[in-house]
Amino acid sequence: MRIEYQTQRLSHRFFMLMLVLFAVQVLFGLVVGAQRVEPALLSGTLNFNVARSEHTNLGILWILSGFIGTILYVGPLLSKRELASPWLVKVLFYALIGVVAWNVFTLTLAQRGIAGWWAGQPWLQEGLEYIDAGRAADIVILIGFAILATIVLRTFPARREWNEIHWGLAIGVAALTAVWVFGLFFVERLDGQEYFRWFVVHYWVEGVWEVIHISLIGFLIVLMFGANVRAVGYAVFWGVTLVWLSGLLGNAHHYFWVGTPEFWQFWGSLFSALEPLPLVFCFWHIYLDAHHDRRPLANAPAFYFILGSVVLEQVGAGILGFTMTFALTNAWSHGTWVTPSHAHLALFGTFGMLGLAAAYFAIPAVRGIEKFDQRLGKLGFWLLFLGMLGMSLAFALGGTVQVYEMRILGLDWFGADLRRAMLPYQILVPVFGFVFAVGAIVVVYDLLTLGARAAHPAAAHAATTPAVAHAPVPAARPATGWARQLGGFEAGTWLLAMWIFGAIITLGLLSFNLPTVRSGDSYLPHILAGIGYPGLLAVTLLFVWRFLASLEARSGAGEEGASAASAIAAAHPSGQAQPAAAV
Repeated sequence: MRIEYQTQRLSHRFFMLMLVLFAVQVLFGLVVGAQRVEPALLSGTLNFNVARSEHTNLGILWILSGFIGTILYVGPLLSKRELASPWLVKVLFYALIGVVAWNVFTLTLAQRGIAGWWAGQPWLQEGLEYIDAGRAADIVILIGFAILATIVLRTFPARREWNEIHWGLAIGVAALTAVWVFGLFFVERLDGQEYFRWFVVHYWVEGVWEVIHISLIGFLIVLMFGANVRAVGYAVFWGVTLVWLSGLLGNAHHYFWVGTPEFWQFWGSLFSALEPLPLVFCFWHIYLDAHHDRRPLANAPAFYFILGSVVLEQVGAGILGFTMTFALTNAWSHGTWVTPSHAHLALFGTFGMLGLAAAYFAIPAVRGIEKFDQRLGKLGFWLLFLGMLGMSLAFALGGTVQVYEMRILGLDWFGADLRRAMLPYQILVPVFGFVFAVGAIVVVYDLLTLGARAAHPAAAHAATTPAVAHAPVPAARPATGWARQLGGFEAGTWLLAMWIFGAIITLGLLSFNLPTVRSGDSYLPHILAGIGYPGLLAVTLLFVWRFLASLEARSGAGEEGASAASAIAAAHPSGQAQPAAAV
């Protein structure tokens, strides 16, 4: 692998920071999971609310670091020139480190009730979920986003030369800066504060981040499979358009129960129900791009995480988000464990996996690694994937019990009866969290030591370059059984099965509105949840396994896989040159 532009090396430090923050965030997650089982654990030293806030904030910070690294890596390839103002990239990196340090230090002050109030603003920390940073850090963050937008827009060519991917990233980095302004003031009334807080959180995650995600996924697919830029640009255009059309008013589903006008319940339910549309579109286009010419996987770990990102986006953000998006279902699910089931799959799956995919794509190229053993990356993916699905299942089933016990029977969260009912699921969360943590260790170790370890001769195939040759690839023997070619009808059937189980979950939440259930009969919602959640996550697991098995079979085995990789390398020894020129 070889990079084309020297400033692409600047992305490396952001990926390294991403890995460190990822590891620390997972550690805090294990602490939070253990504290759910034993609430007195570390009480007075690291209280649950502080550990949970650290876990949440570090998740946002490492995802942002991955976004920045990916943008800096693909920016020169999109623009066909070096990054503008490399010194600003270094300033941005140290500013990000400063924000991380500030975040970790000031959140510990929350345990003692210190927010640093001055001139009516909390300067140290403000205790608002997802945007805990105090006003001093907020200003630094705003400057950092402005720097990123400046670098990207100055690097891009003249606007007449932009394609849809340019426009997607340009809109994304500009909106990233603009939306943050809504988090720069404090409102005394809780409903007003929540109104503007969700401007930041929702428009970031379900608007700006989605736009950046769709654009980056599109370009990585161009580099990996040599997909047609016009076709990918078409998908990016409609993905971005649908995200904004549904997501802007879809923000209203956060206004159901915070004292805002009742009309938000209708509009929030309507437009939130439309938000999965761009996710279905992205899901389907990944299938088309990966199968357009049946090329073998040259960099399997990178594509594993790309596929995981798109599928968990569909399942976590799309389907599980849809199940809670109506006022009649959200009345029961909000503030319960049903919500983190959706949030963990959506946030890590969609955005976290994209950062890890880009790291497997960029780090070998930046370090000039021609071959690396891909087995650790694959193993790490499956451990992370299984761990996250398991945690989501535990949260969802535990949340169903919690809805009934708290909102039907009226038991207190800290009551012995509620704790006893939820304890099996409280134990399952750290169990699957441990599986996830092992996967995180494997991935972080693999990426940090990539190149220091020689490629194992028994590896299925070595990633000689993430770019895709346009020369004929030697055909492998036709695969049969589970590894046979994945057809469009079969892929559509898997997608339909996911949505059928999503509908069952939705009916389960709606059933809490029935008079019989509200009078104490819990069988129907528990049965529907017991079918819907395991069914959805099992289909998700099997589909990803089936998809990847069909792609792995393209490379054949032994000499066939090696000859395919050699043909790719020989056709384009310069790495990314061909896809960059195509753009």
